[in-house]
Amino acid sequence: MEDHSPKPIRCKGGASVSENLGTRGTIVICSLEIQYSCAAKRPLTTAASSPRRCRVVESVGEHVEGFAAGDAVVPTLLGQCDRCPSCKSAHNNLCTSVPVTLAPGMRRDGTTRFRDAQGNQLHDLFAVSSFREYAVVDVTQVVKVDPAIPPKIACLLGCAAGTGVGAAWRLAKVEPGSSVAIFGLGSVGLAVAQGAKMCGASKIIGVDLNPEKEKVGKAFGVTDFVNPTQIDRTSVSEVIGGMTGGGVDYSFECVGVPSVMTDAFRSTKTGNGKTIILGLGNQTDLLCVPALELLFGKCVMGSALGGIKPKTDIPILAEKCMSKELELDGLVTHEVGLREINTAFDLLLQGKSLRCIIWMDK
Repeated sequence: MEDHSPKPIRCKGGASVSENLGTRGTIVICSLEIQYSCAAKRPLTTAASSPRRCRVVESVGEHVEGFAAGDAVVPTLLGQCDRCPSCKSAHNNLCTSVPVTLAPGMRRDGTTRFRDAQGNQLHDLFAVSSFREYAVVDVTQVVKVDPAIPPKIACLLGCAAGTGVGAAWRLAKVEPGSSVAIFGLGSVGLAVAQGAKMCGASKIIGVDLNPEKEKVGKAFGVTDFVNPTQIDRTSVSEVIGGMTGGGVDYSFECVGVPSVMTDAFRSTKTGNGKTIILGLGNQTDLLCVPALELLFGKCVMGSALGGIKPKTDIPILAEKCMSKELELDGLVTHEVGLREINTAFDLLLQGKSLRCIIWMDK
């Protein structure tokens, strides 16, 4: 019988060892890695990044239940223990048993499971870093998926696609025939469009400074497009109000800029307009919205991973992808091997890539 007990593994990978981006490796990258790398005033000794990937279980630790070697899994930045009050609640997806943290190391004890060839500790981003061939992840942060789903689609569900679709589907609960505005048509915004389309929204307005995003957005379900640079003496919220007879039912901010968040809020209708903030801003950013509009029924909602519960909802999203109810293939614009990781980052920084798949065996 083959031995699948835990044992030391020597593998290829990458790490950031200075304030600049270094060589890294994983399945798919996004601006989250860039933002954390550039925002840090100094490195966490060394760090291997990327909170999204698709994996196959190599071995399981002592007392781990529900997983076996060979299982197809998607690690996620959020855990789900199914025992704490938050996990048992239908309205909270932030596990309190093994809470999310940016601190280095495993979430239960802060220790690291990786060292480089010189014996130096390697730390993680969100405790699931996978810019390497193998990763060690807490059982609460691993989701089993149907092995039939293509890996390059499964790896999207643990972050951008799960966030965007989940925000429309689980958090906002977009209703059939409703109107939606999406500020920022990057990967998360395009996934919101797919989620809104899946939920039956009749008008999906995409807002972006890049005119090329109009064609891209239409492929994901966007019905109308607004480019703020092409508006003559009119605010974005006024344009959207004119297009919808007073504002949209749901507005999603996918940029992380306070002024854009305000525009998104003012673009919703009075009485029950919902604004969902998905963009990652700076810790010191402040959101400014008219208090009177809050009094008249508008609301602002925050979101982590689009409000989805990873172990509950990611398998459902995977099924929807396989049935073509969700079509996320277009999010993958480039595919490279591990040795070309710097190319992947260049494409992202230059705005030429939505999601770039990094194949470990390519």
